[in-house]
Amino acid sequence: MVAETPFETDLLPTSVGELSITFLGHASLLMVLNGKHIFIDPFGQVANYSKLPKADMILSTHEHFDHLDLQALAAIRTPTTILVLNPAGASQVGSGIAMRNGDIQTVDGIQIEAVPAYNIVHTREDGQPFHPKGVGNGYILTFGETRVYLAGDTENIPEMKALRDIAIAFLPMNLPYTMTPEMVADAAKTIQPRILYPYHYGNTDVSRLVDLLELEKGIEVRIRKLA
Repeated sequence: MVAETPFETDLLPTSVGELSITFLGHASLLMVLNGKHIFIDPFGQVANYSKLPKADMILSTHEHFDHLDLQALAAIRTPTTILVLNPAGASQVGSGIAMRNGDIQTVDGIQIEAVPAYNIVHTREDGQPFHPKGVGNGYILTFGETRVYLAGDTENIPEMKALRDIAIAFLPMNLPYTMTPEMVADAAKTIQPRILYPYHYGNTDVSRLVDLLELEKGIEVRIRKLA
């Protein structure tokens, strides 16, 4: 049962208006810019989506149930809602804009870049990665001059070295499926965002990440309720 508790919201200035980010939990976010509601990775176990605003846009990083919850999606979707998904997610929903790693599109005035998200180290018992290369997406959303990186389910992969001018980064820290605090710290040092939100962190000790990045004065680590 979803707890009816207030969600934390941060307000961040951009060159095209104030960006509101509400932290629903897990990897689920709600971003609002100029009245446009953008949901990230809807998951009904962290919020009652029937009580949330209708979506102008929904982005899903990949097809796993905790990132593409069809019931939650149905609760916020309207006939005009734009869906952006990885190809497997688009196949599951039966509609939407399918983006592959490397694709760049401007959708409803927002530039969206799909970037790789995958495991190198963490695998299932059969040796297969929890998130194979080339399947899931991370996304970079550009709001005016502000670039927001939503990493999806990934480790600190080599492709992160190519990311530039990231103002805000969401990096996952949910073991054993994504990154350790040490991996997140390494990724943050590579990307150099102005603001870092660890998210989708389960029971991982977020204070460890704060300690690891204590000397990185250019990176502000913000801890929000995103377990």
